[in-house]
Order: sequence, then C-alpha cells, then structure tokens
Amino acid sequence: MKVVTSKYNIKCPSCGSDAVIYDKTTGELVCQNCGYVIESDTIDYGREWRSFEDERDEGKGRMGSPLSYAKYDKGTSTVIGKASESIKLSNANRRTFYKLRKWQPRISTAYERNLKFALTELRHASNRLHVSNIIQEEAAKMYREAITRRLVRGRSMESVIAGALYAAARKHNRPITLDEISDTFEVERKEVGKAYRLLCRELGIKILPTSPSDYIYKFASELGVSNKTVSDAVKLLKEAEDKGLTSGKGPMGIAAAVLYVATLINKEKKTQRDAAKAAGITEVTIRNRYKELYRVLNLKERFKIDD
Repeated sequence: MKVVTSKYNIKCPSCGSDAVIYDKTTGELVCQNCGYVIESDTIDYGREWRSFEDERDEGKGRMGSPLSYAKYDKGTSTVIGKASESIKLSNANRRTFYKLRKWQPRISTAYERNLKFALTELRHASNRLHVSNIIQEEAAKMYREAITRRLVRGRSMESVIAGALYAAARKHNRPITLDEISDTFEVERKEVGKAYRLLCRELGIKILPTSPSDYIYKFASELGVSNKTVSDAVKLLKEAEDKGLTSGKGPMGIAAAVLYVATLINKEKKTQRDAAKAAGITEVTIRNRYKELYRVLNLKERFKIDD
C-alpha cells in the first residue's frame, strides 16, 4: 500500500486527519485515523453483512433466488406484508393494510392470470410425469413465447401447455409418449399433437426423430424384466438397425418388439399383450414387428424360438 501525504491536499472529511492511505486491493482512499472511506474507484460486489458463525453465513448472498420461467412472475414479485404484522398497526392503518393485501392479486393483467393458471397446470403435470426442472423450465419458456406470438388464441390453454411439455421432453430426449401427456392433461391426443406441431413450426424448434433405444428402458421398467433381458434387447436393437429393420417403423413398436423377443430368450413369462400395454400400442403392431425380427434375425436357429 502507498501512503498519500498531505502534499496532495487530501484530508479526511470526517476527522480532518491527513493520514490517508490507498488500498490497491479495494481501490479505496481510506483514513488511517478513523477508517472513513474518502473515495473508491471500484464497486464492491461482496456481502453487506459481517458474520462470525459459519452456520449463519451459509446460504446468504447479495442476490435472491434465480429467475424461473416456470413461475408466472419469474420469482420476482413481492407480497404486501403478513397478516400477523397487522397487530402492530393502528386501526386506520390496519384497514389500509388489509385493503392493499386484498387488491394486490386483483390488479394483475390477463396475461399474468393466464400464465399463473397455465404454469400451475404445468407444474402439477410435471410432478405426475416425474420430469426434471430443466424440461419444466423449457416448456414454460415455450409457452411464454407462444402467448407473446398469440398462438394460444382459438386453442385450449391445456392443449398448448401439453404440446410445449411434450416438445421440451422430446428436445431433452426424455421418453414420454403422447398418450401419457394426453392422459395427464385430460386432453385428446389429437389436440396435443396439433399443438406440438404448431409450436415446432412457429417457434422454429428443431427436434430429431426419436430412437427405439429411448424407449427400451422405460418399457422394461413397466414390464419389470431383468437387467439381462434389457441388455439382450439393446443388442437385438443394434442388429435390427444394422439390417435396416427400424427404417420407417414406429420407434415404440420396435422397442417393444425387441424387448418381447429378449423376454423369450431369457424365458421370462411376458406376453405380447403385456409388451403392448407397456408401450401403449396394439398387439397387432407388436406381432408385425416380431415377425420381421423373427425372419431377418433368424431367431429360430439362433435362440430356438418358435414362430
């Protein structure tokens, strides 16, 4: 540190002392006599308090919680006091206090009310489907942009928020089917599909086609099969892809079919109906995909499986 002498005509405005020093670390001119900060050429981004206990200091920061698209106000709004605090007020101020608390939620705009209801539905659906916060945030962001572009007009709010959640799940490779989304939001599958395609087209969302491998572990969990069966299903799927069997076929049908074949290889008692129910498709689809796998992968000679 460099001591600034009186030849610079710098004196402390608080105590009049000329014992002023310049702190290079903080960029401040400080009076050495009383500690008064005379001038500073930096901004202190540190904390505004002093804490001598580690437990009390933990979790404190200058900024609040991060912004969240999944909250209608992004987590920045405030509430006028607490009801318990009205005890400290006079009768006149107490009436004003309750009136302000009563009218605060009523002065929101139609946009805010729409967001509040839609994002509440999104949060409940995300909890039921067990999706991550990242997917929920992505879906909320899509819905906000859809409102800004007036894409919700003429469509039900539930179908648009369902389409946004499905698009966000697809974008992050989370295997959720349209049937699951439809059942959760109680909206027809056709409406969810329309809203999904509209959002992808208007918002410029590019999503790659799903792969059968995205659904194998999900369907295996529904069927309750062993890890060996799952491993064999993944290997069979790789063979089917190499031979071009997956081209132009529905990914869920292929995933369910290879999983069904793997249960036959490992002698696990699962029927085509069980596999179809786990995948949410028909038994006819399972049967057709199974026949193709049986013929091309030569299952009869390799695993002694009857047609």
